[in-house]
Amino acid sequence: MAHEIVAREVAVEVAGGAPMTAYLARPAAPAGAGGYPAVLVGSELWGLTEEVREVVRQVAALGYLAIAPNLYHRSGPETAAGLVESDENRARGFELLGRLTRDEVEADLRAALGHVREREAATGKAGVLGFSLGGHIAYFAAGRLDLAAAAVFYPGWLPTAGTALSRPEPLLDAVTGGVAERDVRVLMFFAELDHVIDAGQRDRIGARLAVSGVRHELVVYPGARHAFFFPGREPYDRAAAEDSWARVRELFAAELGQGLS
Repeated sequence: MAHEIVAREVAVEVAGGAPMTAYLARPAAPAGAGGYPAVLVGSELWGLTEEVREVVRQVAALGYLAIAPNLYHRSGPETAAGLVESDENRARGFELLGRLTRDEVEADLRAALGHVREREAATGKAGVLGFSLGGHIAYFAAGRLDLAAAAVFYPGWLPTAGTALSRPEPLLDAVTGGVAERDVRVLMFFAELDHVIDAGQRDRIGARLAVSGVRHELVVYPGARHAFFFPGREPYDRAAAEDSWARVRELFAAELGQGLS
């Protein structure tokens, strides 16, 4: 049985700038002595959309304190509601992600995690979950933050330089050593027919994780395409979405010590 939850927007204090909007959800019942583990949620290119907020609520219903920060907040308050999916907004999204820097994103993720620990009594281990750009961000978080688990959905631009946080070198090269050192368990989901991440990139990612000693599993869904997780979209693949979510539940239950049986 899922936990009843409460959800709301919060303002997260970030050093050296205006507060950052984030969407937070948590079980409604008071936590026990151990508190609720925290889970960071990374948004797609479109930012803090209703789809991402629904994922935050779903994570909270499993028994976690979930928060999705608006990593575009330095580009203006209008980014807090996310972008409507369109060709025009795709260009805007790439403009926004082009402004992201590793140091600022790390500061934002640390601030979000600190917020839920200081103000929402999140304690114990923490994890991260992200989709596409958010998967890219989730892998970065696994290499920079003290996390126990990372669920990474179809992460773009990990083994190639030039986009998002793969600047100046590919993110796969920049942070995989940190993922291994922190002993983060990584679960990655890929779509066989992904137009962003081809088989060659998947193979390079898997090989790098293996040689670096990262605890990991790579799952490839036959016939699936990029963005297969979200209902209501043309690429939605129900079987892949349901199987991947079941695996996320198992990952977080095992590594964070919480979640539904």
